[in-house]
Amino acid sequence: MPESARERVVTGPDDSVSSPEQRAAEMLRDRAGRNSNSPGMNDLRPRRFADYIGQRNVVNSIQIAVEAAKHRGDTLDHALFHGPPGLGKTTISQIIAREMDTTLVHTSGPALERPADVVGILSNQKQGDVLFIDEIHRLSHAVEEYLYSAMEDFRVDFITGTGAFAKTINLPLQKFTLIGSTTRAGMLSPPLRERFALTYHLDYYSDDEITQVVKRSAMILSVPIDNAGAEVIATRSRGTPRIANNLLRRVRDFAQVRGDGTIDAEIAAEALRVEGVDELGLDRLDRLYLETLVRQYSGGPAGINALAASANEEVQTLEDVVEPFLLKIGFILRTPQGRRATAAGMGHVGEDGTRRGQGALLW
Repeated sequence: MPESARERVVTGPDDSVSSPEQRAAEMLRDRAGRNSNSPGMNDLRPRRFADYIGQRNVVNSIQIAVEAAKHRGDTLDHALFHGPPGLGKTTISQIIAREMDTTLVHTSGPALERPADVVGILSNQKQGDVLFIDEIHRLSHAVEEYLYSAMEDFRVDFITGTGAFAKTINLPLQKFTLIGSTTRAGMLSPPLRERFALTYHLDYYSDDEITQVVKRSAMILSVPIDNAGAEVIATRSRGTPRIANNLLRRVRDFAQVRGDGTIDAEIAAEALRVEGVDELGLDRLDRLYLETLVRQYSGGPAGINALAASANEEVQTLEDVVEPFLLKIGFILRTPQGRRATAAGMGHVGEDGTRRGQGALLW
């Protein structure tokens, strides 16, 4: 049986109206190359731990846990992966299922709307299956409560009937491994978070690691690339492999149309300029946010609602999509009074960094 056939994807009903959080998640997927499960993207995913680049501490630890579980003939303990999107949480989960020689059942928090949804999935788990829940922080409390006994005792209790005719049915489950993935670990309830025996934080990659990712992906895609071209793409990938792979595809297209198909530093830089990605990896929305804060609000402090109104974007989009990377590279600060641009952030948009924010109105 092909390895790809060992994964089942469970989706929920298609909502006609998206919440601000859903739209922010969609924008993150756009920025990172649409859905990571789209055709072709899976071809670039490492299939074994030996092929995985970066996150060495996490990979070494989970690899030991997997080997120990296989040696005992037992299932792997439940695991939680948290960190920014695009760093490999889903990929590691797929590798775990492949290394354990079992099936990965892939679903997401928003897809599990009712207790009946999660009970149906749990009851269909086979011995040793891996249940992967993406965006697990978005599970409802009612659904979470069914996971507590499922994770600890491998059973679920549910009530049928009402009043004097109500009775509790105990449904035993096969032993399985639950893997949760979240970009907001703080939003998980303590009872759910504490039931994960393995908890790992995935951090941004270094430029050297991303360069290795770009070279590996270029080899798989049969794209000629030199070291300088790979480094240009890596330095603009925001330390995120998924973004690096997406930028590589865009540069590949540009090289095929405007060049001879080979990616060097000059072709890569020009292609990313056309895409609106600057030397630090900031795109048009990042620069719009920064320019609004610096020029319209004199560097701050400015409230997030005011910035969202000025930039004609939603607050959730700015908080989830734009601000994390600007905070990471030290271009903005979150203060009790509002957002402030640092001297480095001002310098990036052409200001000298000597302005004193809105206090300058009093000069």
